[in-house]
Order: sequence, then C-alpha cells, then structure tokens
Amino acid sequence: MKQPKKRRVVYLIPNLLTTGNLFSGLASILFVFGGDYGPAAIAILVAIVFDVLDGTSARLMKSTSDFGLQYDSLADVVAFGVAPGLLMYSWALSGPKMLGAAVMFAFVACGALRLARHNVLATTGGDGKPFTGLPIPGAAGVMATLVIFDHHVAPLGEQVKPILGIVLTLGLAFLMVSTFRYRSLKELKTQEHHHFNYLVYAVLILMAVLAYPQAMLFVVFAAYALSGVLEQGWKLVAGMMGKKPAEEVGPDGLHK
Repeated sequence: MKQPKKRRVVYLIPNLLTTGNLFSGLASILFVFGGDYGPAAIAILVAIVFDVLDGTSARLMKSTSDFGLQYDSLADVVAFGVAPGLLMYSWALSGPKMLGAAVMFAFVACGALRLARHNVLATTGGDGKPFTGLPIPGAAGVMATLVIFDHHVAPLGEQVKPILGIVLTLGLAFLMVSTFRYRSLKELKTQEHHHFNYLVYAVLILMAVLAYPQAMLFVVFAAYALSGVLEQGWKLVAGMMGKKPAEEVGPDGLHK
C-alpha cells in the first residue's frame, strides 16, 4: 500500500525541477518586455541549470517517464525557444522589422523540431549517447551569454548587432535540425581510461569561468556549438587523407 505513494514522491522531484526551468523561461520573457536584457539572459542560464538537474535527478532516482519527457520538452520550448528568441529579437533583430521576426520564428520552429525529433528517437529506442543536432539548451546558452558578453565585456555597435543577430540565430537554428553529432556527459561513463584527463579539463574550464565569467561562459557555449561541426569536418578530412584498404593476397602470393 505504501509503494504508490513512494513512487509519487520520487517522480515529484524531477518535475519540480522542470517547473523551475519553465518558471525561469517565463521570467526571462518578462525581463525582455521590461528591457532588462542582462537579467533576461541570466534567467535563461538558470533555466539551463534546472534542465540539467531535472534530467540528472530522474536518472539517479530511476524515475524517468513519458510524462516527464513530454513535460520537459514543453518547458524547453518556452525556456530555450521562445525566451531566447524574444531576447535576440528585442536586443538585435527589432531593427530589420519583419526580417527580424522571421529569423526569430525560424529559431523557435527549429528548436521545436529538434525537441520533437529527440522525443521520437527516445521513445523508439533510437536515441544514442551522442545527440543528433545541437541541443536546444546549448543554442539558448550561446544567445544568452552573447548578450552578457555585450553588456560586460565588449559592447557591440548598433550596426553590428542586426547582422550578427541574423547570422548567429540562423546558424544556431540550422545546427539544431542538422545531423551533426554532439557529445553528451553520459558518454564519459564508457571511457574510464580518460576520466583523469576529463577531470583536469573540467577544473581548468571551471577556473577560467570563475575568473572571468562574462567572457568565458560565451566561449564555452560557442565552443560546444561549434564542436559538432568541427568533429564532422575532422572525420571528413581524416577519411579523405586515410590510407586505402590493404590489398588482399591470394594463396599463390599474388595480389587480387
């Protein structure tokens, strides 16, 4: 008789964290309406933290469910699709008017498509450890940290913002619906001989972020967004420069 009550308590924790993700996204939208772009960007980063925690807690507690998957995707559409889209539109794309609105819509639509594809792969058992396409929190993180970078490190001119906003927004939209493979932290469990190296890299990155967060956060998110493209390019170059397969030798010692 006590087992159902225990299961409800376990499932409550990841869903509460997902609710925090949704709340942070809505808070970001409200900040955008008030013209407070810095707090709006920070709210998106807080939503990313909630998104990481809800997935991690669900796996640790073994409380993953179809309901949690769908609820998480709905919250992600708001926090990492609508919120950063509105932020980028108000911050840089409102000048081009309809063009800026079309670019914002492209980002939100591609983010929704990315989440739908992820859900289909997850429910059909085809969701591998590398992500297919740039995860939408990563795309939202690039936008949010760019706004923070502009406010605290190197202010961008009013003529640069629209061009950069259009290129960046469309580029992130393309990466989300692309077939580029992006690494997941869950892959580290299968590569135990590299754990020490990963720990060293994590400490160095953490030190850099703590020393200069306004700049390094943008560098980290941008590097992750480019990692899938660079890895695919490296594979293509390695394949073109690789050695040809060895020729087979017959029983008589002659090459076939």
